[in-house]
Amino acid sequence: MDKFLAALIAVVAIASIVPAHGAAAYPLSVLTDVAIALLFFLHGAKLSRGAVLDGISAWRIHLAVLGATFVMFPILGLFAKGLADIWLPTTIGAGILLLCLMPSTVQSSIAFTAIARGNVPAAVCSAALSNVLGVVVTPVLVGLLLAQQGGEFSGSGILRIIAQLLLPFIAGHLVRPLIRTPLEHYKVLLARFDRGVILLVVYTAFSAAVVEGLWRRYSVGDLAWTAAFDVAILALALIGTTAGARLFRFSTADEITIVFCGSKKSLASGVPIIAALFPHALVGPMILPLMLFHQMQLMACAVLADRYARRDAAAPDREDAARLGAIASGGASLGDAVEQRDGYVQEAAEGAARDSWKEQ
Repeated sequence: MDKFLAALIAVVAIASIVPAHGAAAYPLSVLTDVAIALLFFLHGAKLSRGAVLDGISAWRIHLAVLGATFVMFPILGLFAKGLADIWLPTTIGAGILLLCLMPSTVQSSIAFTAIARGNVPAAVCSAALSNVLGVVVTPVLVGLLLAQQGGEFSGSGILRIIAQLLLPFIAGHLVRPLIRTPLEHYKVLLARFDRGVILLVVYTAFSAAVVEGLWRRYSVGDLAWTAAFDVAILALALIGTTAGARLFRFSTADEITIVFCGSKKSLASGVPIIAALFPHALVGPMILPLMLFHQMQLMACAVLADRYARRDAAAPDREDAARLGAIASGGASLGDAVEQRDGYVQEAAEGAARDSWKEQ
């Protein structure tokens, strides 16, 4: 089992048995808010401006990815929520729609694109652009499509998003030249911090939900239905992005980029955004669909990336692929990139669907 998935399950179990409540709940909530702000600061600092500029000319790819992320997915989410509300509590149905409103992943989208021998510079730009726009576009979509669920899409909600997510992100990117060296030196530690913040948000959210009676209101059957909806959404997203790329006659390399950047949703950005928009008692059940989808997309994309790589007989040689991987990782050495890419391919071949943050 993926270590991060195991950690998520463990945190949910701990929050279910020993939830933070009473006097401990408020300082934990404050700590979570600070950690989220620091997380987005580091996300901004890790965004390579040169890598983004290398791929920015591929505007057709970016439009396709953004269209899949913020048009196709929300449409799928609306239909899915309408069906989910028949069998599932409305809060989980709202979570399924929220899943479809989130931005794309960054690191794993780039990693899978490199494995599949796609257009990595364009993947860097598309994934980064999706995440940056997601800080603004996702709350707007939530306000338009999910206001009735208790979201805080008011003036205070907008200010909270700006203060907690957008401003730290911009600040981190602006100071990147000053802190780039320690970021590269401690990238493994920072990857662990990323995951640690997600685990902290999950614990805080599930603690509040458990105190409000989460497990008295939701059953194992609810989780099974949620997983079924996630599988259907992921399958339709992969089919839709592949068919769309071929319909508009993109090259195979560009199709790969569109599929891997346009069909995925970010747990790292999604959980903090949901936590910033909704009361903690609602966040727990609302992030369940996203947590399940996160693991499903990694497993599916690992298999799909390996199939693309094996199918492409005219793919670049190993050193060329390694150079693309170097671009994705912000300028790693060629030798490191070769070793890194070989590791990715081995994981994909074995079906080991791991989040690749620590590799970037």
